[in-house]
Amino acid sequence: MTPAVFSHGDLRLYLLSLLNEAPQHGYGIIQALTDRTGGTYTPSAGTIYPRLAKLEEEGLVTKTVEGRTTIYAITDAGRAELASREQDLAGIEEGLADSVRLIASEVRQSVQEAMRSLRADLATAAHEEKKSAKERSRAAGMSDERVSSRENLQRADASINAFRAQVRTDLRTHVAKGGMLAASVVSELEQAMDEASRAVTRALATPRD
Repeated sequence: MTPAVFSHGDLRLYLLSLLNEAPQHGYGIIQALTDRTGGTYTPSAGTIYPRLAKLEEEGLVTKTVEGRTTIYAITDAGRAELASREQDLAGIEEGLADSVRLIASEVRQSVQEAMRSLRADLATAAHEEKKSAKERSRAAGMSDERVSSRENLQRADASINAFRAQVRTDLRTHVAKGGMLAASVVSELEQAMDEASRAVTRALATPRD
């Protein structure tokens, strides 16, 4: 989910803020908005250029053409409006920070839920494997149990590969859509996988009846 970033009129003011930092071309402004929002908002050219044109009509922005590139710059009138609305701008920036934290929280929650599901599946699989192995050993002897172990190993490989593919797809899709993937989320993913690995090791080391 992409949270709302700019309410009515806020984007106009934030564009002035970006241009107050340095003159910029349209694509650069779009990229700056994406970066500043942690990927939660990537506006289209159809959103940005009409607003820049409106700011130019109001005398708050000027544009110059350099080759095939149009550069936009804030005017003194634009700086004056920006200075008169410092509190509004501070509120916008606080909202952007909240949006970034929200999307990071959603990603962390998704990864944590996936890890909990994996640990539960592994625990269930380990329990069922031990139960099935015990029954097969009683019925057909140890040679059949080794055959079953190889079959279960293939099942485990398939489960792990499917989980890996799902998590990679979710993360890549999230980032491709402009979402932010924080280092803390990756750290939690690594920790959860390490915990799952230790759980499997403990299960394998437990003596069978």
